[in-house]
Amino acid sequence: MGPAVNRQSQAAVLFLLGAALLHAGTTDLYLRYVKAGLRPLLLASGAILIVTALATAWYEHRRTKTKREQEQQEQQEREQQQELQTADAGAPAAPEHTAPEHTAPEHTAPGHAHPEPRVSWLLILPLLALILVAPPALGSYSATRTGTALQEPLAYPAPPATDPLPLSVVDYAGRAVYDHGRTLAGREVRLTGFVALDHDGTPYLVRMALNCCAADAQPVKVGLTGDIPPVLQPDTWLTITGTYTPRTVHDPVNDGPIPFIEVTTATPTTTPRDPYDESWNN
Repeated sequence: MGPAVNRQSQAAVLFLLGAALLHAGTTDLYLRYVKAGLRPLLLASGAILIVTALATAWYEHRRTKTKREQEQQEQQEREQQQELQTADAGAPAAPEHTAPEHTAPEHTAPGHAHPEPRVSWLLILPLLALILVAPPALGSYSATRTGTALQEPLAYPAPPATDPLPLSVVDYAGRAVYDHGRTLAGREVRLTGFVALDHDGTPYLVRMALNCCAADAQPVKVGLTGDIPPVLQPDTWLTITGTYTPRTVHDPVNDGPIPFIEVTTATPTTTPRDPYDESWNN
């Protein structure tokens, strides 16, 4: 009975894992783990796991049913053989052949009390945590301990005439460093990110950039100067408007470039639906 229980628990774990993936993929929870472009693969993986779990449970049910029918058939054949032997040997021999029937439960009883497979049900606990607890996005702690991951863009398309100009932190930083602000000159821009404070108190506006998932997230930082609030709390999300400034410093962690922006207004805002910036490698 142990292997059957084991396969049943495997099917249950597969089903719950698939359900957790579907739950994450049909809500915004998946954005805490992977980039938005991977949503179809996440949903497909969840569906495949659920189908696999149902197929495993169905196969195990059929296998158990077939085994039970075979055992019943074998038992009937043994009883028929015992009846024939009893008829041939005479009535006094009947107790000698019927005695083993009373000992059969002694061999099957230990199988019903075997407790080891129950440990596999503990695998459900991380799945329940995945469904019930949404992890926070990476924040200032990771940003200040990881060097900026700014990469030179392939091109600098002309920005729209919107005023102020909405840009991602990654887009602004790339234009400010590698294009030397040519497409930003004379424009007021608007950025959204969370606050991180360097070891010397320098405030940065940060967005974590993804390659594929949160495990490889790296920060892109923009230094703040100008009319910034006198008190800034790490991990506070801000929407700022400001203008390009040629000031640039080197990240103390990896010596990467960190551009600055001259802030004119800074307004606290809520955490966006997708806390990560995916324009890094688009």
